[in-house]
Amino acid sequence: MSKRLPNLPAWQWRGYHHNHRNPTNLVLHLIAVPLFILGVLLVLSGLFSLDLGQLAVGIIALIAGLGLQRQGHRLEAEQPEPFADRKDAIGRLLVEQFITFPRFVLSGAWWRAWRQRHRR
Repeated sequence: MSKRLPNLPAWQWRGYHHNHRNPTNLVLHLIAVPLFILGVLLVLSGLFSLDLGQLAVGIIALIAGLGLQRQGHRLEAEQPEPFADRKDAIGRLLVEQFITFPRFVLSGAWWRAWRQRHRR
């Protein structure tokens, strides 16, 4: 998908709320996205300092963060668009973790989705 789109963050933002409505998924993302970001930081720190312990913990955090999000997305009525290829997957995952989900929380969209669970 990202190959065809010049503005991946804008594309992802337009449909993001459709795939993030389930209350369990919303809570899992609050845990999983920071865990993923921590994992990235630990991997980078481990690589630069040649610390295998940090590198290992970082990889575990990355995998756990993505695994939690995968489980949360399975609970959604509307699934995200499948990845076109590995490059698309990496691009979309990084944009979601570092741009789209933080924007979702900081803009108040996460809270609106959370409140909507009572109106359904």
